[in-house]
Amino acid sequence: MGAGFPPVGPWGIDAVFVIFRRRREYRAPSWIFVAPSLVLIGLIALPLFALVWRSADREFLQYALSTPSLSALKLSLLTSFISVGLSLLTGTPLAYLLANRIFRGRAALDMLVDLPVVLPPAVAGIALLMAFGRVGLFGGLLGAAGISLPFTTAAVVLAQAFVSAPYLVRAAKIGFASIDPQQLEAAQMEGASEWQVFNYILLPLAGRALLTGIVLAWTRALGEFGATLLFAGNLQGTTQTLPLAIYIGFEQDPKIALVLSTMLLAVSVLLLALLRRLEARS
Repeated sequence: MGAGFPPVGPWGIDAVFVIFRRRREYRAPSWIFVAPSLVLIGLIALPLFALVWRSADREFLQYALSTPSLSALKLSLLTSFISVGLSLLTGTPLAYLLANRIFRGRAALDMLVDLPVVLPPAVAGIALLMAFGRVGLFGGLLGAAGISLPFTTAAVVLAQAFVSAPYLVRAAKIGFASIDPQQLEAAQMEGASEWQVFNYILLPLAGRALLTGIVLAWTRALGEFGATLLFAGNLQGTTQTLPLAIYIGFEQDPKIALVLSTMLLAVSVLLLALLRRLEARS
């Protein structure tokens, strides 16, 4: 037989074709995968389509461009941007420690960071109120410093950061942990400091995971409702974000809730599209 060809035998070309034929013969029918997939796709797509369909009429722009709607949209974008910035500055170093350092209590700290993800939003709001409220555990210290957090815009930022930061930390931790340790060791052997390794190696290599975490945290902050309502209240122009405006609008006029929901959906779609574009470039 010519050079370069595997021998014909139980482990040669014949065996490869036999295995290939068996895989084709025993391949499950496609409908087993398509049918349940269509159920979930319909569950996601149909309500969103109905929302857009019912809100699209001549009065859409009238409601969307009204002062309360624009005020809620502006406040949501501003507070979510600040909360994501806060999560990025504090969560990225934490993710680096959880991914690259072994220390006592790391498992407990990891669980603590993930806890806001599974907590009901109402519990998160009450916890924030009990910690930073006027009669909260640290309320006296804040009051002595002239700081009052509840029912302020700062309270909205804290509530959003509380529930959204774990998404950024988790994504960044996965990105840092996926980097080959040999690259870090090689840089350290060349004399690079820990900050140089973090800034010039870890951040660029984990950039895609970090971007994913930023967008996930941003969308979660935009949709935050329960913790914001209990800790920050619902004051128009001060603490009334889009989710709170939707809740109030649904009680007053369902049409307002439809329009505001569509606006929030559009912002979320834009953020996800931005994520896909950044992932493609990276």
